[in-house]
Amino acid sequence: MSARTVTTGPLRHEDAARCALIERELFAGDDPWSEQAFHSELDSGNFYVGAYSDGRLIGYAGLGLTDFESSVHTLAVDAGFQGGGVGKTLLRALLARADESGLPVFLEVRTDNAPAIALYLAHGFEHLGLRRRYYQPSGADAYTMGRPANRD
Repeated sequence: MSARTVTTGPLRHEDAARCALIERELFAGDDPWSEQAFHSELDSGNFYVGAYSDGRLIGYAGLGLTDFESSVHTLAVDAGFQGGGVGKTLLRALLARADESGLPVFLEVRTDNAPAIALYLAHGFEHLGLRRRYYQPSGADAYTMGRPANRD
């Protein structure tokens, strides 16, 4: 496979349909977000970033911010681009935004998603708890993970 150039930038409303498609492909058993859900998230003022290859959206991530904490709302990479560092790039963009505000970051991740868990652990997250049957309708469990504020 040839090397692909991946760029990142703000997620746009015109990306919402592609986001919803990726959601349906990756999270079919767990109530994937709709196109409207992405429009709502973008309208809410949360921080969203997209990853693009040849101008096509291949991944996205979102961070909710309050005065006291931040939370990863979503992070997804098209199956054809997984394992190439796109998720790491997206996560680092979210963490940089949280660090600008000196906020801790929290998230939930399926307990059976070993690659995502490894990514989060490598970026300073720790297991905080377990949410039984968090993902619906599959009933999959989730770990709650957190990363302290970087106030450097």
